[in-house]
Amino acid sequence: MGSSRRRRTPRPVRRTEHLIDRITRNVERGRFECALSALTAAAALVTSAEIYLEHYRASFGHKMMWSPVVVTPPVVVAGIAGYFDRHWAKRWLPLASLVYTLNGLAGEYYHARGVARRPGGWRLASYNVPMGPPLMAPGLMTLVGGMGLLAAILRRER
Repeated sequence: MGSSRRRRTPRPVRRTEHLIDRITRNVERGRFECALSALTAAAALVTSAEIYLEHYRASFGHKMMWSPVVVTPPVVVAGIAGYFDRHWAKRWLPLASLVYTLNGLAGEYYHARGVARRPGGWRLASYNVPMGPPLMAPGLMTLVGGMGLLAAILRRER
């Protein structure tokens, strides 16, 4: 009696590609630098709009409240141009992003000083931190500037 079994050919093993592998490959090949330049421009626009609305609500009571609004256009222009041109991404985007980052760090100082100047200062932090200037808000500006600096460091696709 012969066996009616056929020999099966093994199926090819399907390897699923994970998202992190795809992202890593895009960073290695230089595709991520363009995307991060554009993302920096978009994030700077959104961040600046939010800052403008909050500082407008506070009547721009201190002249330094205008600084985040003033330093945003160069970051947006450099981010958009950096998406299309390597020269902009490597020369002007890091410069504009550095100024943006430093402005965010200065904002951290001014916001902390604003909490300290409220009646009771830091002794009444449980009241003054939620009711005073938001301490972590300038950190968003710092992070967006850091994204622009990272975009300049990354390798660009040829």
